[in-house]
Amino acid sequence: MIELSPKDLEQLDSKGISKEKVENQIQTFKEGIPFVQLSQAAVVGNGILRFSEKEQLDLLQYFEDHRGDLDLLKFVPASGAASRMFKAMFNFLDSYDPSKEKLSEYIGRTGDTDAKKFTDSLSNFPFYDMIMSRIKGKASNKNEEAYLFVKEMLMENGLNYGFYPKGLLPFHQYETGAATPFEEHLKEAALYAKTKGRANLHFTVSEQHDEMFSEEEALVGPKISKKTDTNFNVSYSNQKPSTDTIAVDLDNKPFKNNDGSILFRPGGHGALIENLNDQDADIVFIKNIDNVVVDRNLETVANSKKMLAGVLKKVQDKAFAYTKLLEGEVSFEKADEIKAFLEKDLNVRLPGNYDDFSVAEQKSILKDRIDRPIRVCGMVKNEGEPGGGPFWIKDTEGNISLQIIESAQIDQSNGQQAAILQNSTHFNPVDLVCGVRNHKGEKYDLLEYVDHKQGFITEKTKEGKELKALELPGLWNGAMAFWNTIFVEVPLVTFNPVKTVNDLLKPTHQD
Repeated sequence: MIELSPKDLEQLDSKGISKEKVENQIQTFKEGIPFVQLSQAAVVGNGILRFSEKEQLDLLQYFEDHRGDLDLLKFVPASGAASRMFKAMFNFLDSYDPSKEKLSEYIGRTGDTDAKKFTDSLSNFPFYDMIMSRIKGKASNKNEEAYLFVKEMLMENGLNYGFYPKGLLPFHQYETGAATPFEEHLKEAALYAKTKGRANLHFTVSEQHDEMFSEEEALVGPKISKKTDTNFNVSYSNQKPSTDTIAVDLDNKPFKNNDGSILFRPGGHGALIENLNDQDADIVFIKNIDNVVVDRNLETVANSKKMLAGVLKKVQDKAFAYTKLLEGEVSFEKADEIKAFLEKDLNVRLPGNYDDFSVAEQKSILKDRIDRPIRVCGMVKNEGEPGGGPFWIKDTEGNISLQIIESAQIDQSNGQQAAILQNSTHFNPVDLVCGVRNHKGEKYDLLEYVDHKQGFITEKTKEGKELKALELPGLWNGAMAFWNTIFVEVPLVTFNPVKTVNDLLKPTHQD
């Protein structure tokens, strides 16, 4: 039990956080979060499906054949600020003085390859013309021009891109002008998330950017609507204050701010399971805000999404039929058929002593395992990008399941675990197609399928004092741990994140 003052309790109440939740989080700090136990990497043929071109077309067609009867939604986590994207360029502004040295001398002295790549390629960025027009006549030489370009891009009295959400930055340059990720997501939605002329999209955004997103929608929505013959129904939500997590000092006591209040921190993208839970549709497409492509790659990306939706729809139709059967009497033969479907099509691993259970107990296990939300996750071949990957893991009770695991969750000092990580062939591009309704059309309560033991504890400092912070289980990691999971290989062109500004120079972002 922790002692909380009336003022502390008032603070909890204002955020919608219960005392019990805080106590559970502090207990988690005390116990620590154990590493996950990898059983083996998921590979093609064992955990990852690879389809031939004909099979992909058949799956795409299966989705198209049923599309008119489905409620579709595109869910886009978009609350990321662009400050990290420009980190290297902020450092450049702090470190480089064009009045004291040439740019080439600075780069030679510091080895700042990020600044070299950026300044060598200025004209290839979608905001080049706009910035050049704003700094016209202000620079006396090329060195000063490069410096003023970065300053105009980032500073508050300039374009202030460091404050922007990623979703509203110019990412792509076309003959008609620059396009933001928000605009590109509308174009995508028109191709694969539209039924009866309407596409539903939901963006999770930071509260400070609410107005900016509304303005962008008003600006580009009508244009893309006309171009794609689509009515867009766009909604927004913010991360809930109730998903913030308590910070503690090194003695696991609540960390207090200078004004005496308890420090709470955002719970990470895992908090968005609550925002997702507030949505309702037959099929939900999930994709990060910064993962977009220029127009020439749109069709390939859209066809990949439709193929994944076809996988979901096909397996869901079977699962629904079997779930209905399990509501009545089921023969031994039919129970075996359902068990085989769970193992082969939904990657479910049943308890080792399943055969020892009575018929009634077996039926109960089958019902529990089949009646769950389903996620079909695209996986791309590992090209050395950082990020989570697909693995078979074993929990403390010996249950094996298919999961997306981040490298931070793996004990890399353990030779066997490190070897499994090294042998992984694919990684997670955050490309999910989700079935969140049951066979009766009722939405699952997604909060019931979270593995709360899959969070992260990190060490931070605030005002020179050390603290421990808790990140909730990631949206596509522990927050979906108890879903039924299918991994499918998808083309590399579907993965184009912009983690740094220089990523905009990659071919998939250049028209």
